[in-house]
Amino acid sequence: MLLSTILMDAEALYERSPSLAEAENWLGARAMARWRTAGGPTRSGHAQRARTVPVSGTALLLIDVINDLAFDGSEALVAQAEPMAIRLSALKRRVTAAGIPAIYINDNFGRWRSDFRKTVAHCTSRSSPGKRVSQRLRPTARDYFVLKPKHSGFFDTTLDTLLETLRIRRVILTGIAGNICVLFTANDAYMRDFKIFAPADCIVSNTAADNDNALRQIEVVLKGNVAASTQLRFQAKQRGRQGAS
Repeated sequence: MLLSTILMDAEALYERSPSLAEAENWLGARAMARWRTAGGPTRSGHAQRARTVPVSGTALLLIDVINDLAFDGSEALVAQAEPMAIRLSALKRRVTAAGIPAIYINDNFGRWRSDFRKTVAHCTSRSSPGKRVSQRLRPTARDYFVLKPKHSGFFDTTLDTLLETLRIRRVILTGIAGNICVLFTANDAYMRDFKIFAPADCIVSNTAADNDNALRQIEVVLKGNVAASTQLRFQAKQRGRQGAS
């Protein structure tokens, strides 16, 4: 009930907030409240201070957000994923405006004769329980996508090659589910020496406890930054003045 109320209030706030800043800040604060109460990253101050992320060498990874969420007992995950999609959509807008590439890393749901366009069409259809999430986070023509056969975005995919081509050194991990595909991808990113950002308000799992455990693992073991998305500030590298010695 609480999550449904947050979702409805957030959508109304977006409609009346032309700049979206008020909505982003409100959503981030609400999303982090329970995490703070549970003794999450704010104990070390991570969720309270703004974090500067260089634009050059950074990529946003959206993991399994194009998702039909069609499995038994998915109602709880859908209820969490819908408000998360609002926050992630706001983050993606800021990331794209800053010039950071967005990469969708997605299951193909066992449809080996399918492609990503068909996956998007399936997940955004009216019969899909995850349609609101997929519709809100629908990719654009400028985005990249990688289809994965297993849990990690790196396993048996072209992600390594794509990140190398884009000269990526740090990744912002987001999506579903935090304790499975996001965590597996984070593990592999860490072993490849990528700097990890995993905004806690843009990751959900089947249960809050599962999500908290995954975020704690990312922060403590993988040395990731789990500050809320609203605390991330994107800074482009300043060019030297022309004619400077």
